[in-house]
Amino acid sequence: MPTLILLLLVCASAVIAPGAESSGHGAGHAHAAGPSAANDLRADAAFDANGRLWMVRHQAGFIEVRSTRDLGRNWSPPVRVNAQPEEIDPGGDARPKILPTLDGKLFVSWTRPLAKPYTGEIRFARTVDGGRSFETPRTVHRDQAEITHRFDSLALDREGRLFVAWIDKRDAVAAAASGRSYRGAALYFAVSSDGGATFAGDFKAAENTCECCRIALTPSPDGGVLALWRHIFEPNVRDHALAHLKPDGSVGKMARATFDDWRVNACPHHGPSLACDERGALHAVWFTATESGGGRAVYGRVMPGASPEAIHPLGGRLAAHADLALAGGKIVAVWKEFASGSNQLRALVSSDDGRSWRDVTLAESAGPCSQPRVLNHQGRMFAFWNTGTGPAVIPVNTADSPTRGTTSKLSP
Repeated sequence: MPTLILLLLVCASAVIAPGAESSGHGAGHAHAAGPSAANDLRADAAFDANGRLWMVRHQAGFIEVRSTRDLGRNWSPPVRVNAQPEEIDPGGDARPKILPTLDGKLFVSWTRPLAKPYTGEIRFARTVDGGRSFETPRTVHRDQAEITHRFDSLALDREGRLFVAWIDKRDAVAAAASGRSYRGAALYFAVSSDGGATFAGDFKAAENTCECCRIALTPSPDGGVLALWRHIFEPNVRDHALAHLKPDGSVGKMARATFDDWRVNACPHHGPSLACDERGALHAVWFTATESGGGRAVYGRVMPGASPEAIHPLGGRLAAHADLALAGGKIVAVWKEFASGSNQLRALVSSDDGRSWRDVTLAESAGPCSQPRVLNHQGRMFAFWNTGTGPAVIPVNTADSPTRGTTSKLSP
């Protein structure tokens, strides 16, 4: 595939299509000089153990958290995570993250850009009082060089330990200083065993990762977490790799997980999503090139070192930024897609462990929108989507037809 055509496709689907997030920035790596405008639609959401839904987003230099007890009909007033304004990385895959714990804590992370282009640091804050206030944010990693530490991801393992993973370029910088070539970046992580009070790290999981795609983390049945990320295989193939990140900082053997043979000297800005079912099988969604010269999101069951099984395409040629969740044989993938003049929120649904599927449209937006999330709360599935009219929480009926959810404008 000609590189120029593919790069145009990547830009159209990732950052400048009508469905792209509105963050007040240019595409990809650009950094603004001051706090973002109040139209940053990138957001994350998660249910706590009591069914309360928490949302985090970036507004005019502040990371703010809100919650709803009625699936988005009413949202609480915002609680600022950072007392002083901070910039947030403008990358499409660089939304802020939120993660509730079983004992009532909330963890929030984001990437703050630094003065030099493409550089950043991973910021973290927690609340231990039910979301009424946050402790002073701090930088997770020990390395304080003005280099790339970007595209953070959060996950709890089955024992409640917190993992933070990110894309890191310290090895690329060291290689350049010694005159050696180096492909891409690296994946590093830190671990907290005391509820986010302290972190051990920095631990290196892999070298030669793609530079601007989000990392997928999911709890491993063997403790720790499993990581899926876009890797750069020789000579320049942007497929995905899988590895087991362990609480002591060690890493299981890295294995290739997708074999699409996508050869492109550019970052697609489309990270994967990963989930593990009750039997230990791994399910994923990811974005890849097609034989016709386009690109699309797909679902499949991934295995270390083997080609994925049960591959199923998601939507049409502009299907992108998919997310995935599982519950008791139910599989739901959501994505956004520009079609018929509007941004569409769509879902692929299976209630029988992938033996049959339904492809449905959940919502539409005439204006900008965020990357969607699919959320599981006690076996019930919901799509979360932030648009110019407010965040939408949309129940996904895994048995029949999906129903419309609630979109609400947020008060200041």
